[in-house]
Amino acid sequence: MKTLGMIVEYNPLHNGHVHHWEESLRITGAQRTVAVMSGPFLQRGEPAITDKWSRTEMALAMGVDLVLELPVAYAVQPAEWFARGAVALLHATGIVDALCFGSESGDIAPLRALARVLAAEPAELKAGIAQRLSSGTSYPAAYAGAAAALAAGADGAALAALMQQPNNTLGLHYLIALERLGSTIKPFTVTRTGSGYHEAVAPADGIIASATAIRRLLLDGGPEAASPYIPAATLEILRREWQAERAPLHWEAFSQPLLNALITRSPQQLAELHEVTEGLEHRLRQSLYTLPQPSVEALLTAIKTRRYTRTKLQRMCAHILLNHAKADMTPDELAKGPGYIRVLGFNRAGRELLARMKQTATLPVWVKLSAGSHPHLDWDTAAAAIHAAGMPRPAIRGMYADYLRPPIMV
Repeated sequence: MKTLGMIVEYNPLHNGHVHHWEESLRITGAQRTVAVMSGPFLQRGEPAITDKWSRTEMALAMGVDLVLELPVAYAVQPAEWFARGAVALLHATGIVDALCFGSESGDIAPLRALARVLAAEPAELKAGIAQRLSSGTSYPAAYAGAAAALAAGADGAALAALMQQPNNTLGLHYLIALERLGSTIKPFTVTRTGSGYHEAVAPADGIIASATAIRRLLLDGGPEAASPYIPAATLEILRREWQAERAPLHWEAFSQPLLNALITRSPQQLAELHEVTEGLEHRLRQSLYTLPQPSVEALLTAIKTRRYTRTKLQRMCAHILLNHAKADMTPDELAKGPGYIRVLGFNRAGRELLARMKQTATLPVWVKLSAGSHPHLDWDTAAAAIHAAGMPRPAIRGMYADYLRPPIMV
């Protein structure tokens, strides 16, 4: 029986995700699904709008069989390391046959060809990136241009344009990770439909909206405002979380602890934290004196430059909030991959997958935190506690749910 792997955030799970899952099952011929899901903080450096437990429930309600947590060490990273951590987890389970990701292009062939070239990390790639960065180009654009220039015999301009689209870029890095791991997992892609990734306004006449637009609806009007664009099960879970005042979460809920972290650290101390690069520690400290109000949005506006994308700066702020040291997240450290497989939830079929995985996995499988210890797990539990502390009505049991809650079983 074939098993599909997916890499998700479900922030929150919406109709576009249902389409992706259904199409993934169709084109891969899989009957079971394992999802690797980011925990409380996400790839673009944002806090998830609800906790990982409620988002696990959404996944299981849709039909995913087994949900695993992507450690925060990889979840809040640029595409390369986010992909490396997530793909390495799927590979380590020993039970996943296919990986299917969404892309704007819907064509996996040019992405696979480029991935084979880039997987070897040619020196020309690093040189090309450095050259473009020196002219003030942002890192994503520099990487896209340098990568496209290496694609011999291909239309470099077309490839560069392809890589300007976020899902294509993530998909490329999934493929690179599969190549570097020598994985037998077979990759597929599904064309994204409906609104674009960053589209901030939900379509009035559709059922699929971007996660960005849905979160805006949720923040402005609560779960009912987003109801046309989310499954019924997601709506019920969101209603429950809103009523219990465990949601919504957003960056401004963390403005005070983030600003406190900036105020109480010297520039030298800030420079020791992950993604605080190229003098940003000084820009951060200097901006504090000019903020029109003490908010994360004001801070991001003050430090934004042409060179640094908002996503890069949000990730940097997340690492400052979470106190992630640069020395702990070097390329050599991240290249080692996750050290364990953390189970968040499963259904009856997922229980069977879990039993198989315990026999085939190349990493320890942890259903309970007492099963073992690892530095990444310490970061995960700290991130979950900080995330829960930002809830509208924080509770100690919520802050330490990692220790108190078993995996969700349906």
